[in-house]
Amino acid sequence: MQRPAEAAFKRRSFLATTAVAAGAPAIAAAAPASAAPGPHSGPSEPAPPGSVARLLAVPEVGRDIDWLRSALQVAVELELSTIPPYLCGWWSIGDRGSHAARLIRRIIDDEMYHLGVVCNLLVAVGGQPRIRAVAPSYPGPLPGGVRAGLTVYLSGLTKSLVHMMMTIEAPEEPLALSDSATHTVGSFYGAMLDGLRSVNPEMSTRGQLSAHIGSDELRPVKTLLDAEHSIDIIREQGEGTSSSPADSFTDDHPAHYYAFAEIYHGRELRQTDEGWTFTGAPVPFPDARPMARVPEGGWSRPSTSVQRLLDRFDTTYTTVLNSLDAAWADGGPRALGTAIHAMRALEEPAVRLMETEIPGTRSTYGPQFHPLS
Repeated sequence: MQRPAEAAFKRRSFLATTAVAAGAPAIAAAAPASAAPGPHSGPSEPAPPGSVARLLAVPEVGRDIDWLRSALQVAVELELSTIPPYLCGWWSIGDRGSHAARLIRRIIDDEMYHLGVVCNLLVAVGGQPRIRAVAPSYPGPLPGGVRAGLTVYLSGLTKSLVHMMMTIEAPEEPLALSDSATHTVGSFYGAMLDGLRSVNPEMSTRGQLSAHIGSDELRPVKTLLDAEHSIDIIREQGEGTSSSPADSFTDDHPAHYYAFAEIYHGRELRQTDEGWTFTGAPVPFPDARPMARVPEGGWSRPSTSVQRLLDRFDTTYTTVLNSLDAAWADGGPRALGTAIHAMRALEEPAVRLMETEIPGTRSTYGPQFHPLS
């Protein structure tokens, strides 16, 4: 048996209420909201700004299948919004074999898997994911009013970017039902999970997809138990759980929040006699290409060569989005394969931009993630 000072972090083994060192977001645990059933039919529509607060403000008796489809569409938007900033951070790292690079790459794979899960869930309950139409602009807020006040931006890997990533993934805070409330990704998923249990909708596998994504396997959601398991995985991979430190999980990787915290604090998380602390093996902050923050509206008056790279990246990015739309609109595995191939092709122009200096600065360009109209 390992002594406390020797025990490495496991996903289920960290209390969500554990305090982290100065500079990390403060967290408190909360129970998710509940939901109730009701009839409705028809595809989901993109939710308006502040939609999470509005969805959670709906009385329990009004949380029907329509509510559930709207919530799942917001989840699609949330998962999509995290991928570009995480990719920029990873692409900027010179040594892809470094511990920090491997942590971020695993998280990117998880986020892609999460996107697939919520698209499958939405299709299972009779909705249609909308992806290209809701592609986020950077800098900007998280979709749905989650983490109100947070500005998500694109840049190379810095301590500030890692702190932003931690804020996105941070564990639950108490839910309030006002338009000004700050909600978390985990608490929103908790409300959807309660909604699924209350509505208990019939689930169809038609139009759902299967794929290997990183270390996870995307599978069709056939039953309520499948849906519960899928959402539990998303929440645990993102923020961890409030389970006892004595629990264990087959995957020894830290949840996203704590993985980012290890990079931020420069040490692995370990259980000691004083509790969980960032006092484990060093996690050196990697050398990164100095990609500047992409300004609102994109880069101003870039050179012809830079503009060509930007256009090439955005054309490929548009292919990714359109192919993902097609994949869950009966395009199936072929369209999903096209999206995956196009996503891999984003790296080369992105890195070339990150190696091109902005005139008059020591910083470099980077991708803007501007879908073509």
